[in-house]
Amino acid sequence: MHVQEWLETVPAVSIYLLVGVVIGLESLGIPLPGEIVLVSAALLASQHGDIDPVVLGACASAGAIIGDSIGYAIGRKGGRPLLAWCGGKFPAHFGEAQIAMAERSFEKWGMWAVFFGRFVALLRIFAGPLAGVLRMPYWKFLTANVLGGIVWAGGTTAVIYSVGVVAEAWLKRFSWLGLLAAVLIGVVSMLVLKNRAKKAAEQSGPPVAAPEPEAVPAD
Repeated sequence: MHVQEWLETVPAVSIYLLVGVVIGLESLGIPLPGEIVLVSAALLASQHGDIDPVVLGACASAGAIIGDSIGYAIGRKGGRPLLAWCGGKFPAHFGEAQIAMAERSFEKWGMWAVFFGRFVALLRIFAGPLAGVLRMPYWKFLTANVLGGIVWAGGTTAVIYSVGVVAEAWLKRFSWLGLLAAVLIGVVSMLVLKNRAKKAAEQSGPPVAAPEPEAVPAD
C-alpha cells in the first residue's frame, strides 16, 4: 500500500502525530523516510479539509526541532564511538564515506550546515548527532536547528499543499496521477542528492601522506 493511501485510513490527529514522530526520529539520527511521509501528508491535506496544513506544518517543525535537539545531546554524550556503532548497524547511512562528507560540510559551513542540512536527505540524519560529536556551541546549533526546521517543514508543507490544490483543480479525476507524480519526483530528487553526496565523498578520498625524506648517509 502506498504511503498516502495508508494515511487516508487514519484520523487527522493520528496523521499529525505520525508526521511529527517520524520526522523527529529521522532528525534524531534514525534513517526513516520523514520527507516522504511529510509530502504524502501535505498532499492528502490538499484533498481533505479535515487535515489542517498549518497544524501539519507545525507538528512537522516541532518534530524536526525536538528530534535534532535530542540527536545533538546523544552525539555530544556518545562522541565518535557512537558514530562507529551506527556505522556497524546502518552502514548504508553511517558508512565512512557518508560520515566524512558530513564532517567536511560541518567544518566548512559550521552552523549553516545544520540549517541547509535540513534540506538534504543524508545531512538531515547527521545534523543533530554530528553537531554534538563535534562539540558545536549549543546556541549556534539551536538557532540553526529552529530556523532550519521551520523553513524546511513549514515550507515543504506549504509548497506541496499548494501543488495538491492546483492539481485537484486542474486534473480533477486524474488528480491522483498528478499527486503520485509529485511524490515520485520528491523521492527521485532525494535519491539523486544522496547518490551525488556519496560520489563526492568517494572522489575526495583519504588524504595521501607525504613521502618521508631519504636518510642521508653519514660520512
